[in-house]
Amino acid sequence: MSRALLLPLLLLCQFALAAEVGGVRVDERVRVGGSELLLNGAGVRTRIVFKVYVGALYLPERKSAAAEILALKGPKRVSMTMLRDLGARQLTDALETGIRANNSEAELAALKTRVDALVAVMNEIGSVKEKTVIALDFLPDAGTRISVDGAARGKPIPGEDFYAALLRIWLGDKPVDADLKKAMLGEGR
Repeated sequence: MSRALLLPLLLLCQFALAAEVGGVRVDERVRVGGSELLLNGAGVRTRIVFKVYVGALYLPERKSAAAEILALKGPKRVSMTMLRDLGARQLTDALETGIRANNSEAELAALKTRVDALVAVMNEIGSVKEKTVIALDFLPDAGTRISVDGAARGKPIPGEDFYAALLRIWLGDKPVDADLKKAMLGEGR
């Protein structure tokens, strides 16, 4: 094959492996632990009129229903690419509010120490700048790993139930952003 034909093919392959959402490049595939995950969907988290972050959901296989995703075994990732600078308090308040809105009192009681651990890690991270990427990975053997721009922060937080509680922030009955929920479920793919 000639070089003149090879370059356009390589560029086409590159575009097939990434999408753009809210001005942010979102990979179609990522590796979490030893597994390759597929982009299930991505969208922009908006609060009032402000664009806050691009949220992306990665799964071992694409699913279109929240209940299927919550029941899905194996590694998963939610990534948030910041579209603005945010303080630690804004991050922790938003996560805690989302967890409280989508879990029963009994579930919240069972999750309390792990939610406290999440808040501690997020407070340790502190403020984040525009373009910072926070990933919340579920690793079946370890739990929830939090990373910032690819660097792990804190200890993994155990329990698949904890990661399900996190997922309900975006996919629960009272999601943080209804349009982002639709996007993460792959609507419009």
